[in-house]
Amino acid sequence: MATCWQGLWAYRFYLIVLCLPIFLIPLPIVVRTKEAYCAYAIILMALLWCTEALPLAITALFPVVLFPLMGIMEASEVCIEYFKDTNILFFGGLMVAIAVEHWNLHKRIALRVLLIIGVRPALLLLGFMLVTAFLSMWISNTATTAMMLPIGHAVLEQLQGSQKNVEEGCDNTTFELQETISQKDEVKLDNGQAVSASSEPREQKAQENQRFRQGLSLCICYSASIGGIATLTGTTPNLVLQGQVNSLFPGNDNVVNFASWFGFAFPTMIILLLLAWLWLQVLFLGFNFRKNFGFGEEEEDRKQAAFQVIKTQHRLLGSMSFAEKTVTALFVLLVVLWFTREPGFFPGWGDTAFANENGQSMVSDGTVAIFISLIMFLIPSKIPGLTQDPKKPGKLKAPPAILTWKTVTDKMPWNIVILLGGGFALAKGSEKSGLSEWLGDKLTPLQHVPPAATVVILCLLIAIFTECTSNVATTTLFLPILASMAQAICLHPLYVMLPCTLAASLAFMLPVATPPNAIVFSFGGLKVSDMARAGFLLNILGVLVITLSINSWSISIFDLNTFPSWAHSNASQCLLNTPNSTKPGL
Repeated sequence: MATCWQGLWAYRFYLIVLCLPIFLIPLPIVVRTKEAYCAYAIILMALLWCTEALPLAITALFPVVLFPLMGIMEASEVCIEYFKDTNILFFGGLMVAIAVEHWNLHKRIALRVLLIIGVRPALLLLGFMLVTAFLSMWISNTATTAMMLPIGHAVLEQLQGSQKNVEEGCDNTTFELQETISQKDEVKLDNGQAVSASSEPREQKAQENQRFRQGLSLCICYSASIGGIATLTGTTPNLVLQGQVNSLFPGNDNVVNFASWFGFAFPTMIILLLLAWLWLQVLFLGFNFRKNFGFGEEEEDRKQAAFQVIKTQHRLLGSMSFAEKTVTALFVLLVVLWFTREPGFFPGWGDTAFANENGQSMVSDGTVAIFISLIMFLIPSKIPGLTQDPKKPGKLKAPPAILTWKTVTDKMPWNIVILLGGGFALAKGSEKSGLSEWLGDKLTPLQHVPPAATVVILCLLIAIFTECTSNVATTTLFLPILASMAQAICLHPLYVMLPCTLAASLAFMLPVATPPNAIVFSFGGLKVSDMARAGFLLNILGVLVITLSINSWSISIFDLNTFPSWAHSNASQCLLNTPNSTKPGL
């Protein structure tokens, strides 16, 4: 019997893939409408995404097969959704991030900031969180965590090793997180036996070191997730939102662009990052803030051990190469072009120099990202430019470009490109089939709930859901439904879509919730209970900060107090006779 169950468990994914379509088949058979057909496809894909019985990207290809067969959309219409402008932005932004990572520019930035911050416990935590969050704004949070975690553990190993070396001679209290007993080798009588008095302080110090190691590990993975929300390209759910808004509301005048998103999300990220720092400091360092900040200690004698590790790593990088300088210049140019293309509060270069007859910009953020990426393929990595060919002695060859296609193919997460496309196809299918309209009509009773309360409830729901499934899949499934709900109750769609997109990044409680959590957990020293205890309150804080942001500075950025004309549709039943429903927070 045990062997039978083991065999079934071994084949569980095959069984899920075979049984789920059969189990759900009564829905399209009994209810023969396009709405039911589309609901069948969405429910099937949602369950496969949750169970991960198939790779996420493979599940995202289901609309290519199901929608044409069900008569929802033509195959040519479905396929277009898989490589839209948002996918181009993701692709171009990642190519620039790959160049930054390939030439170790991110490591140089990290080590330089850590040398400036110092190694006192609280400041060291803050330094790692600031660096990780900044890097995660531009490169993948997985790559950021994988780079920062070994650096952090190397620093701790050196600090704690230095403590052991000086334990007999003098007290190195740099990482004593609470006051300890004197460690002189005194002898006490305990039940008639001689016991060293230094054993208790040593055990206490070991526990403190272990707690600090756990806190540093969690601060790295949490700040990687938090930092990604600040920029449009920082994490995939942000791009899912932009793509869904452009797909569902074609006349929105590019309301979600790099500049507007940054104005909304960057302050949110800063507040949440500082709250996370305070919470992790209290949880793992204790309430002795004087000790945590290293006041009253002989700093020079205590920081040398940790500084030596950072200095050594920084020295090994050498001086900045031509390639690093070029990547830095192009990266800064990319950010400047993104911000000034269509900022909203003053005419951008996209609105003026490259506008169509209607005064709208003909270029997008994706255009800028691809432009900078193309330049990286054209500039050699060394100037002057001839080197010996190692395969053919005596022959000269030109150095490789700053970015090569092999480097891109090795590091590009192609599965995310397909996953993005699958989400856009689902959103378009929901609109074409009428499922979005049907869901919106069913959600009209929410007009009686204050919009601010609706946002809190939805954010909590998304934050819980994203702990168990991919944040990309979560936003892909929920955003079209939220858009329909907002149209039905005459609420600005972005008032619910923006906070729920940020809430999808609040995956702090479980190791499986997001790759940074899994990387940190794999390093050891953490239990699931440690991560759940730290992440639970952080999730609550995240929802509160998001609610604050959407009800304060975001209102002026996106004009959330109105129901925009681009959100009207001939099919939607907007309740225009309920004026309070158009005012968030009332």
